[in-house]
Amino acid sequence: MELIQEQPDLAVYLAADEAVDHGHPLVRDTAATLWTAAGGDPRAFAEAAYAFVRDTVPHSADSGDERVAWRASDVLATRNGICHAKSHALAALLRARGIPAALCYQRLTDDSGADPLVHGLIALRLPGADRWYRQDPRGNKPGVDARFSTGEERLAFPVRPELGECDYPVLYAAPHPAPLTALRESADRPELWRKLPTAL
Repeated sequence: MELIQEQPDLAVYLAADEAVDHGHPLVRDTAATLWTAAGGDPRAFAEAAYAFVRDTVPHSADSGDERVAWRASDVLATRNGICHAKSHALAALLRARGIPAALCYQRLTDDSGADPLVHGLIALRLPGADRWYRQDPRGNKPGVDARFSTGEERLAFPVRPELGECDYPVLYAAPHPAPLTALRESADRPELWRKLPTAL
């Protein structure tokens, strides 16, 4: 699949916004700590940031946490979030150290093709690279083994077109309004499950 930049200017994929709030001290401090541990190497930092969000911020459906976090800083503070929120956090960490990061999405279903939902992940562009690399920080569990990769993709959920699943090719500079609105307007995770979009 060919990924499509929503905006031609890479600089917009470094911007802060309300959800990807990498000007927040917690985001900046976390990014600085990971950057130092990675020896200032952008690829090593990107992999460390990915592992940090994937492994130290439990997906709330796995942990049973009913709180809804959506700002990157809140995700890091509460160590809680669904895929979209965790993607905001990873994008913010990467952007804080000058690595362009985009929000991207998939449409997924259950094994029968029912109950569709929009799943959130990110793509990053390393210095000197001529392409984007999608990464899924959702968090692993039995049956899910996502890994950082700049070769063959190792996403949490490879799509199954025969079930109506798809990869959306657009790389968004800011979170798509549909899932972001659901996150912002939900008091708890049960309400969020009812409001999340089924397609973009």
